[in-house]
Amino acid sequence: MKLLRYILLLSAVVTLQTGWAQRSDYEPEFTVGVKGGTTLSRVSFTPTVTQALLLGYTGGVSVRYIEEKYFGLIAEVNFTQAGWNETFDTDPYTYSHTLNYVTVPFLTHFFFGNRVVRGFINAGPQIGFLLGDSYKSSFDINNLPEFSQKSKVKEIYTMDIAHKIDYGIMAGAGIEFRIRKSHGIVLEGRYYYGLGDIFKNRKKDVFSASHNQIITISLGYLYHF
Repeated sequence: MKLLRYILLLSAVVTLQTGWAQRSDYEPEFTVGVKGGTTLSRVSFTPTVTQALLLGYTGGVSVRYIEEKYFGLIAEVNFTQAGWNETFDTDPYTYSHTLNYVTVPFLTHFFFGNRVVRGFINAGPQIGFLLGDSYKSSFDINNLPEFSQKSKVKEIYTMDIAHKIDYGIMAGAGIEFRIRKSHGIVLEGRYYYGLGDIFKNRKKDVFSASHNQIITISLGYLYHF
């Protein structure tokens, strides 16, 4: 239901922008692009799991259509790494868990500037499909050591990812440089907040919430048709 409300809100914004835009003096644009970059991710757990950001990678392809002045739409297909990097206070242990997704964002694109240099803001929903996951640990997860932090949620080390589909909302900002007529370079930062949980969240389950949170920094190339 939360996702539906965000989609309806996004649709309303698109409708209003379309009504306000000026068609008479703007030539439509269509671009395709590729990009790559890094991710900094964590999972928002309830009860809390102490974490540092997990470093990962992202890359993919995009299409963008701009028909109105200051406004367009973007669809992408990306490979995105998420997950969490647990910290252990005074214990000399390490544990990280990486989730590999194919992610598909649908974004509204608001821009300002000119055809040479533009700033922009992108926002909209994203859905992700889990390809697989892996972990790195300095201890045997099937024979756990005695942690000094007694509040450790020990069940997390042997739990399987329950929900293979992730969904949430994304927003980002960046700058685009046009090189010659048909080529462009894009630098962008984004933040994604998952609305779904990666683990089961029933009353009898360990976690009542487990939402992905991902910061993405990417550099991309655009070809303008």
